[in-house]
Amino acid sequence: MTVETYQPTPAPVASAPRIGFVSLGCPKNLVDSERILTQLRTEGYDIVNHYHDANLVIVNTCGFIDSAVQESLDAIGEALAENGRVIVTGCLGAKDNEIREVHPNVLAITGPHAYEEVMGYVHQYLPKPAQVPFGNLVPDTGVKLTPRHFAYLKISEGCNHRCTFCIIPSMRGDLVSRPIGDVLSEAKRLANAGVKELLVISQDTSAYGVDVKHKTGFWDGQPVKTSMLALCEALGELGIWVRLHYVYPYPSVDEVIPLMAAGKLLPYLDIPLQHANQRILKLMKRPGSAERTLERIRKWREICPELTIRSTFIVGFPGETEEEFEELLQFLRDAQLDRVGCFTYSDVEGAKANELPDPVPEAVKQERYARFMEVQQAISAARLQAKIGQTLKVLIDEVDEEGAIGRCYADAPEIDGLVYLNGVTHVQPGDWVDALIEHADEYDLWGRIEA
Repeated sequence: MTVETYQPTPAPVASAPRIGFVSLGCPKNLVDSERILTQLRTEGYDIVNHYHDANLVIVNTCGFIDSAVQESLDAIGEALAENGRVIVTGCLGAKDNEIREVHPNVLAITGPHAYEEVMGYVHQYLPKPAQVPFGNLVPDTGVKLTPRHFAYLKISEGCNHRCTFCIIPSMRGDLVSRPIGDVLSEAKRLANAGVKELLVISQDTSAYGVDVKHKTGFWDGQPVKTSMLALCEALGELGIWVRLHYVYPYPSVDEVIPLMAAGKLLPYLDIPLQHANQRILKLMKRPGSAERTLERIRKWREICPELTIRSTFIVGFPGETEEEFEELLQFLRDAQLDRVGCFTYSDVEGAKANELPDPVPEAVKQERYARFMEVQQAISAARLQAKIGQTLKVLIDEVDEEGAIGRCYADAPEIDGLVYLNGVTHVQPGDWVDALIEHADEYDLWGRIEA
């Protein structure tokens, strides 16, 4: 790969230093970007959309899988070529040597959620203005990179699991839960600012508070336990949509299902199950078993019949046999999950699974992926067909000349399906409407607003 040696002269510093920002990766990285951008705006820096307008560029990288690493390296290279002054942060930043081997001319590198360190480097290479004339224009919610009507609420950093296919703990560390008072204060600010949907994210939402032994914190002068249940109970009083992501199927999850049945939380769980065969799960160092998970899902649906469950799975994990893959397919048929993502296994630099014997040939991985998706598409289509004739509350995301596009309780932004309202042009993003569902395919719904 070409190494940059030429650094174009950046634009001269004006009254307000200008910074370009590139954010890559998952919603957790997006929240990190929002926090850095908020601090930059608070200190008087301007955020610009073009490299040539910037005095300096920050690239927040992803390093989870090889394709993400390459995308991050490419983004750094583009920023260097177009601007020449680049600070790198994020997950790939934990691999300082790997970045500098390709891009030795970056100004500085930090790991993930290193907000103060990033700001220290910004101050070093682009001193903040003496006066901050527009500091009072930064909203109470900070700078958000999502549309105004939904926001991600990150409740912790890091993870205590050591899944053999994952390197996140080596980059983001062990679980560190945010103080519950801070989380709830942020959630209330967002709700007061007009956010209508909060997406709760972390590496392991079910484990919230484990690292602090679920100690009691305080919010609005009241004691609140640092636990997923207490957090969900408090969020459920805000009167907006609350959606849970990255939930491991621990017994403690059983306690939040009644909140969903009562309308306090969206009846939606994002549970990364990864596989169903016990031997493969053990090789992955994943908790739980297919039998216990199926029983738990059955009980959840008894309490909350409208519950939507999304999950992700890996096919072609090292050593996976045809019989073990067939067991996974049968699990899909038994579980009847609503939303499912599938990935073929690929080596990730630094992951323990790379050392496992009997790698699955690429052609077999692709064939299994196709069979997996065929089974799941039929399940998804059938479950969406069951929604025809129902009236669903829809949150509008987009409006164009053809109509409105939104999501119901079963759809998280960017990863799940959509609800199309053809011909509906009198609404705005962030509006709630009631839609009668008239048509469905494998992933999406079509409806009309009832008069």
